[in-house]
Amino acid sequence: MKRLFLLFLTLFIGCKTEKTPELSSREVSKVIDGMTEVMIHDVTNPPLAARFFAYACLAGYEVVAQNDKTYRSMHGVLNEYPGLEKPADASDYSTDLSAVLAMLKTAQKMQPSGNRLESLEKQLLDSCRTIGFSDEVIEHSAQYAQQISKQILAYAKADRYNRISNYPRYTPSGKPGTWYPTPPGYFAPVEPYFNTVRPFTLDSAAQFKPQPPVAFSKDKKSPFYQLLQQNYRESSAALTNEHRQIAAFWDCNPFALENNGHMLVGLKKISPGAHWMGITGLACAKAKKSFAESLKIHTAVVVGLMDGFLACWDEKYRSDRIRPETAIRQLLDPAWKPFLQTPPFPEYLSGHSTISSAAEVILTHYFGDNFAYTDTVEERYGLKARSFRSFREAALEAGLSRFYGGIHFMDAIEQGRAQGLKVGEWVVRKMEK
Repeated sequence: MKRLFLLFLTLFIGCKTEKTPELSSREVSKVIDGMTEVMIHDVTNPPLAARFFAYACLAGYEVVAQNDKTYRSMHGVLNEYPGLEKPADASDYSTDLSAVLAMLKTAQKMQPSGNRLESLEKQLLDSCRTIGFSDEVIEHSAQYAQQISKQILAYAKADRYNRISNYPRYTPSGKPGTWYPTPPGYFAPVEPYFNTVRPFTLDSAAQFKPQPPVAFSKDKKSPFYQLLQQNYRESSAALTNEHRQIAAFWDCNPFALENNGHMLVGLKKISPGAHWMGITGLACAKAKKSFAESLKIHTAVVVGLMDGFLACWDEKYRSDRIRPETAIRQLLDPAWKPFLQTPPFPEYLSGHSTISSAAEVILTHYFGDNFAYTDTVEERYGLKARSFRSFREAALEAGLSRFYGGIHFMDAIEQGRAQGLKVGEWVVRKMEK
């Protein structure tokens, strides 16, 4: 009898200690990569891409925070963020799987072609079954994810983005020195009312309002004319091979077009925010961050990207400054072309400089000042990897790439960096206090 009791006790303890397998940071990256592919398909503009990433990451992170007291909810941290309710009947679920599914379900609802993520979800669940997840755990995890996603989607719906379509159509003012559509697509300006969207941490989109841009002038002795001459002399045809590679590496222009001889065809490139989310995934993998740590870092970075875009776009449509391509053709050389295609929105500030600097600050907070890595994010799109000794080095290069590409004046790059550093520091202070 005693032997039988010990056998039963052993079996009972074995059943109680059997654990559902854990997922790795790579699963977070897979969702980000999948969302990026959908964004490329949909030609999602850069600020909107950051918005999609942000709510998906928040959905996943909230699941982690509800199940691990070392991670706090964003309630009381982010503007108007609600106290999300954990499902009362939640049981026999995997926190990691619930978090990934919450990300996917949120993205599927928010992205125009979000249904394309269904195949990724199926692959995820198939791999989970292979490594030991039971059908019961998968089902309960999906139910948990659905309820969290529903609450995050309600939070997203209240951020005022859905009101933008009701605003008057933005048209160029036609005043000297102001922005005007550029070739080859002559697209309408992107997201002129993005500054009306609710920020995550900023008091308002204008919290870190930069100094005004160098004023437009046709006077050949003016500061603006000197900026113009600098672009004309040192970018486009004057570039070294290294500078061309840098400009192409950081191009990240979803609106780029190619003339195939018969028509203009979209080149389908990733957004700058997607590039920095990819860098975040690479850093988490190299540092061997846990699933929960990785999701927290991705969430912090994308909150910085979103608030960075809000701050930058607020200034873009305030200053409404002319692009180098337009100004150089008007004042110096009517045949001049930039190395990169000019994106369809005003010039000042540089969005790349702002959001790259914000991401730099946040990533440096989590990984340190001298975190060396090799950026392979765009290898699958035909771009060779580049190695960096720090996130600062990468952010500085990303900003300068816009000068090399001939699409930004230097003051827009320098002031964009100054604004981005402030945004990044603010986000870290708010999220880590």
